[in-house]
Amino acid sequence: MLPGSIQISGETLSGAEIRDICESLRENSVRLLSLRGCQLSERDFGHVCRGAAESRSLAQLNLNLGIVSNINRVKQLAEALKTNRSVQSLFLHGSPLTDAGLALLNPALSIHPSLVALDLGDCMLGDEGINLICGLLPPDGAKSGLKELTLSANPGVTSKGWGRLAIAVAHSSQLRVLNLDYNPLGDQVAGMLAVAVASSRTLEVLDLEGTGLTNQSAQTLLDMVENYPTALRTLILAENNISPELQQQISDLLSEGEEEEETEAREVTAREKNPWICQNSKS
Repeated sequence: MLPGSIQISGETLSGAEIRDICESLRENSVRLLSLRGCQLSERDFGHVCRGAAESRSLAQLNLNLGIVSNINRVKQLAEALKTNRSVQSLFLHGSPLTDAGLALLNPALSIHPSLVALDLGDCMLGDEGINLICGLLPPDGAKSGLKELTLSANPGVTSKGWGRLAIAVAHSSQLRVLNLDYNPLGDQVAGMLAVAVASSRTLEVLDLEGTGLTNQSAQTLLDMVENYPTALRTLILAENNISPELQQQISDLLSEGEEEEETEAREVTAREKNPWICQNSKS
């Protein structure tokens, strides 16, 4: 039987329900476990962590909206992740993690062999937390790193912290999706991110919705997309003080790049299928 999913939102979970969840984890019959916004006792949270540690099938763990509500729970989750080898996506959005909590969690995150997606949106992070996250974006393929990173709604991060992240993104060998929506970034940080995107060979999606940008930022991003080869395919600029015209220009240029890439891919496929197709007259 293929592993299934357990998805529960906003419920108060009983001890019996937790036992069933843990049994399923130990039997390797759960691929996705989501306890979004649920209420459970400290003891039961510990049981879930131990079940997750033992599971070899668990690929996605969603503890969004306050499940990891104190330092003791952070420690238990960290211990579970040190043992677990299967989790690929970890969602902690809306947890009062703070930099101190992330410091406890970070050693387990940095050595996890499978983790590729991390959501730390609205986790009360600051510059120290961003410095730790930068370590999860290695500049070469020597070790695994994140492919998807969400840092939405962390207003405690300063421009210095975002600048540090921009440098890490520029040199990351694997990051494909970066969500920074609803942070007060402003035009200065947007300029740094434009340089990072122009330098990155992998970043395909950048979400800057509601980040306090103006036409100044949009013009910088437009120049970047227009004049530099980039892997970027989706740039979200909604809920900013940016003219619809500039947003449309950027969108059109990104669409053109995607179409050219698809055409190239089709041509390569055709050549592989038919080696007699010539690239030029001399061939």
